[in-house]
Amino acid sequence: MKQFLDDNFLLETKTAERLFHDYAKQMPIIDYHCHLPPQQIAEDAQFKNITQAWLYGDHYKWRAMRTHGVNERYVTGDATDEEKFLKWAETVPYTMRNPLYHWTHLELKRYFGIDEILNGNTGAAVYKEVSDKISSKEYSVRNLLRNMNVKVVCTTDDPADTLEFHQQIKADGFEIPVYPAFRPDNAMNVSAPETFAAYVKKLEAVANVSISDLDTYLQALKSRHDFFAEMGGSVSDHGLEYIDAADYTEAEIRAIFSKIFSGKALNAEEQVQFRSAMLVWFAEWDHEKGWVQQYHVGALRNNNSRLLAKLGPDTGWDSIGDFPQGRALSKFLNGLEKNNRLAKTILYNLNPADNELFATMAGNFNDGTVAGKVQWGSGWWFLDQKNGMIDQMNALSNMGLISHFVGMLTDSRSFLSFPRHEYFRRILCNLFGNDIENGELPGDIEWTGKIVRDICFNNANEYFGFGAANS
Repeated sequence: MKQFLDDNFLLETKTAERLFHDYAKQMPIIDYHCHLPPQQIAEDAQFKNITQAWLYGDHYKWRAMRTHGVNERYVTGDATDEEKFLKWAETVPYTMRNPLYHWTHLELKRYFGIDEILNGNTGAAVYKEVSDKISSKEYSVRNLLRNMNVKVVCTTDDPADTLEFHQQIKADGFEIPVYPAFRPDNAMNVSAPETFAAYVKKLEAVANVSISDLDTYLQALKSRHDFFAEMGGSVSDHGLEYIDAADYTEAEIRAIFSKIFSGKALNAEEQVQFRSAMLVWFAEWDHEKGWVQQYHVGALRNNNSRLLAKLGPDTGWDSIGDFPQGRALSKFLNGLEKNNRLAKTILYNLNPADNELFATMAGNFNDGTVAGKVQWGSGWWFLDQKNGMIDQMNALSNMGLISHFVGMLTDSRSFLSFPRHEYFRRILCNLFGNDIENGELPGDIEWTGKIVRDICFNNANEYFGFGAANS
């Protein structure tokens, strides 16, 4: 029986062990999509205890605690940080076979050198030991990034964000570049006139543009897109249920904008037309600048209306959706491609039933100008676990070229999530190692090791044009 979380965790063969330890393990990290707060990086924040770093805002853990029957007071309520941690510690033994069990113990081991299994009996001692460490300067957020060999971070930012903290990070000369990623979901949200009006006012203030019609609205957004580029941004991102690709004319979009700008509600067809037009404009701006655009699609959000009203969004009430994806996605990408305005693109799906659809859709729009120009991205959110990663990599291997895959990202709000890259790399090496030992691939370890290193770091570094050092 193998020991839990030993040096060869998740590695089933000697070849897999060699690929991981000799080729993957030492590769730096490019986190090209995450939700880390740039303010905490700018201020080089120090957490007072492990709960602040580990449980604040982590709806993965919150969902597990609720499922275990933990009262909301210990999840998002007024319990002390230590009480919340102890309730999480009591929950951990019941998360077996959930990725949280692996992530929890990987993070304790990699950041804090703790090999002990977290549970109700060990929780108090672990809380004290880890809190003592994480509250010290050695564990400030910048040092946490350094310790994990992170070379680039791309945060996720609304066009109306000031980017003041990115400016502060840059001015400080912090050696790890922290770039903003343009996330204009709110700019396309025309579901309610009052919400849209509030967003327009916020955008006007930050862009210093008086918005009165569609042209000035686009002018304000384009000026923000330009400013993101000035701050080093070269990535956009969208979080959508599905791609909107309705037919429209510019005259129709002008009329739709005027209608909601005057405070009148749009019907469903008008909302789809507006979102469709905005997606195209954003994509064209990305192409003009040579950016990479990312589309995260398939989440069915905010399902629990009672608790959503009490706690707000992003608190654990989202699930996989079953939206039709193929036809509209094809129409959107094809519309950009036929006008030669399709930027480098990464597609992420949340419904595993769409795996092969997305893998083959990406291949439709690779034109030979860039290796892996249109990518099918790594397992996302609910698929960011062992089986989800294996299924994604197997489908990508079968339908495309995994050798040009840009690899893993954290998609996390926590500075303690970077061992997810190690988790991914172990699974990757195990797949290749098993194929070699089964005789399905030749035993050319040097070549296979090169492919592994490329997927871990080099492909993303080249694809995004970061120019980060491979050391």
